[in-house]
Amino acid sequence: MKLADHPAQTRAEFHERLKRIGAERYHDRHPFHKRLHGGQCTPDEVRAWVINRWHYQSRIPMKDAAFLSRVEDPQLRRIWRHRIEDHDGGAEAGGGIRRWLALARAVGLEPDYVASGAGVMPATRFAVDAYVRFVRDMPLLDAVAASLTEMFAPKIHAERIEGLLKHYDFADDASLAYFRNRLSEAPKDVEFGLTYVLDHADTLEKQDAAAAALVFKTDVLWAQLDALWHGYVEGRIPPGAWRPGEGLLDSAIPEPGPEATPAPDAAAAS
Repeated sequence: MKLADHPAQTRAEFHERLKRIGAERYHDRHPFHKRLHGGQCTPDEVRAWVINRWHYQSRIPMKDAAFLSRVEDPQLRRIWRHRIEDHDGGAEAGGGIRRWLALARAVGLEPDYVASGAGVMPATRFAVDAYVRFVRDMPLLDAVAASLTEMFAPKIHAERIEGLLKHYDFADDASLAYFRNRLSEAPKDVEFGLTYVLDHADTLEKQDAAAAALVFKTDVLWAQLDALWHGYVEGRIPPGAWRPGEGLLDSAIPEPGPEATPAPDAAAAS
């Protein structure tokens, strides 16, 4: 029997299928997030996460702009364009990008260094840029479906706020403003995106493609954390990536310790 001959899943069945993908594959299950939220990350591991996650944050509005450039329906453009504003903010203030740079400053990083992208790991760059290309090139349904990782984001944002406040001195309302704002922004995006996917994935073939797009996006998120773990927890930092001590605010640079007393020369001592 051909795929086209198989009936599509019901709306409820397909919704459950999408939720199962998140339950099994979303990056809240990754050991790095367990380590971060549990207060086990060193200051430099936190900084590496902030630097690399910046690349993802900075590319989200670019991804959405690429999506909008392909949309012929003006109503869909009207609904989608606020996502860019949520991340870029206004001309003078606001937006997730500015809030992320406030977090960077709070953990001791120079915001201009973070915004330059100079310290981003190659694996992070490859994964995030692959997502931008996916949204730019794949069918609109697949592009919207890939954004549905937002269905699972409120849980991880709440866990992150609680964990960072409990375990890290830098955490306060100002430094965690990005995550608090996403608690109210993400549900709006999910409501529209999920309805769009459930409405337009009206064949089994389209449902399979939409599910595969969501799996792809979870892989993009997971791969970034694999790279962080390999580089900064296991200590295998790749060439070109940020190294501890680089890009720090003056206030975060440790004071030099007292000079060590040289060991007595063995020959002189004899």
